Amino acid sequence: MSTQLSIFFFPTIFCNTVLFQCALLCSFILTFMCFPRHPPLSVVEQCICSRIQADEMLLEWVAYSNTKGLKLTMENLEQFEHEVQTSVLEIFPLRIKAEEEEENLLDSYSTPAKGSQKRALTTPEHPQSKRSAALLSSPGLLLSPASFSPSVTPSQKYSQRGGKGEVVVTFGAVQGTRWMGRKSASADVQVELLEAPEDSLRSSYKYMFQRLRDVRNVLTEKIEELGENLRSHFSIEEFSPVSLPAQVITVLGQVCCDSNGKLNAQSVLLEAGPEQGGQQVPVDLSELKEYSLFPGQVVVMEGMNATGRKLVASKLYEGVPLPFHTPDVKIEPLNILVACGPYTPSDSLTFDPLLDLIGVIVRDRPDVCLLLGPFVDSKHEQVEKAQLTETFEAIFSRCIESIVDGTRSVGCHLVFVPSQRDVHHHFIYPQPPFTLPNLSKDQAQRVTLVPDPCTLLIDGVTFGLTSTDILFHMGAEEISCGTGSDRFSRILKHMLTQRSYYPLYPPVEEVNMDYEKFQSFGQMPLTPDVLIVPSELRYFAKDVVGCVCVNPGRLTKGQVGGTYSRLLIRRGAASEDGKRASPCLAAQVVKI
Repeated sequence: MSTQLSIFFFPTIFCNTVLFQCALLCSFILTFMCFPRHPPLSVVEQCICSRIQADEMLLEWVAYSNTKGLKLTMENLEQFEHEVQTSVLEIFPLRIKAEEEEENLLDSYSTPAKGSQKRALTTPEHPQSKRSAALLSSPGLLLSPASFSPSVTPSQKYSQRGGKGEVVVTFGAVQGTRWMGRKSASADVQVELLEAPEDSLRSSYKYMFQRLRDVRNVLTEKIEELGENLRSHFSIEEFSPVSLPAQVITVLGQVCCDSNGKLNAQSVLLEAGPEQGGQQVPVDLSELKEYSLFPGQVVVMEGMNATGRKLVASKLYEGVPLPFHTPDVKIEPLNILVACGPYTPSDSLTFDPLLDLIGVIVRDRPDVCLLLGPFVDSKHEQVEKAQLTETFEAIFSRCIESIVDGTRSVGCHLVFVPSQRDVHHHFIYPQPPFTLPNLSKDQAQRVTLVPDPCTLLIDGVTFGLTSTDILFHMGAEEISCGTGSDRFSRILKHMLTQRSYYPLYPPVEEVNMDYEKFQSFGQMPLTPDVLIVPSELRYFAKDVVGCVCVNPGRLTKGQVGGTYSRLLIRRGAASEDGKRASPCLAAQVVKI
């Protein structure tokens, strides 16, 4: 049958191309009917793998069969499939080049996923397209992260890094400090969330099912709550409507921009709450000697609004921070290690940095380890190209098991914080904690899973934690004049005075904010003793309005090693003059 079909349909190519394609397609179907044991999807699979259309596959078969004088049989089709697999890049070079040019053109109109990693300007020795690389990648070169297989090519730049163990930032009285934990493996450290268990994010919830009026209500309540605190703190009698024409008015509102662009001194608007009219008025900042503003900031401005159309601000009232936690008991010195992912170099899926960190934990024996994501980074090259042999959940589970098992002899308490970049987890803010159902009862006793963000109480000392890069996000939007302080201190002060782990509004595009949950879980219940804010920006440790703020950096920076942080905590008595003494005695940022 196949011989007759081939002889009958081939001459039609000279008379009608459409007829020829239909007829040859029928011959394929009839051939599959004659050989039911052969999977009929093989030709379809070849079209998908080779990224060509069905009519192009038919033409390729015609050229192949005429060149070699073959008939349409199952054996010849199998040989044809083999030829397509081995020569797909040689048959369609122009198509691949055109697809690459199309991708480059689209990339030029979009925001890069990685701000610091730009496209190479030089031609590599063996250029390959993204699609061909993904198609031809060998599964033998991929890594099972938990086994840390030696067959996987490690990162050369990471293994050849310098300055291992070098201290790059110091804070407090670090001279003579012994960076060793006081706890034994049997001792217990009290680690708990300040939120009540019934209010936690552990139970699943339907996120992003929110109405615009609900978002508006959350923002309105925020303005009213912070406004009442400002009114009582600065003894303001009452707030004026934003559109009131008067010589001097005092207006409560939220800073916003007059367009979708970046905020600047000429684009500042003040949006009042409903009680003050709910309108927006342009603000003239020329009379202010110093200011620091960002979109979403709740402030009180005093100035002249003679026309009712523009507010010439002469005085600015910013927020005030919440009080600190004041426990009655004293605690012994507590050593805490803080690290933030990624835990792999960008050019390899080997977890060598994580292994080195586990070695540091075993050596220094900290009492508590605060480990922030991402653990399976969504921005990793091999994750983006889908070059993994296991599921994201399996990789994450094995990674956590390696940390738990590797620190078993130390007995330290482990706290895991998720990240927006964890590819296997919920991409929402606030972010629920991880779930680790495979942990044994003994392991679970020294593991605490917390959401992002959260406020922890560790032996009477409060820690504010967030893995979201709020420093980078707010740093791109904040404007200032004459403040005299560095940008990091200004942003951190904004977080503490706005009493929020993410005071920026609107948020950046990569942050999917659930405002109903944010109202309950994104606010600071008090001013933490220590605020952990990992960022792509430069690491630091500094005191801001009495709160010790630490950016431990990331454990890896691209292909090279990064940093982690260690803290010495001790709650003592108040100073002689009655002022509060910070429980964070010393802090360091160290290269891995």
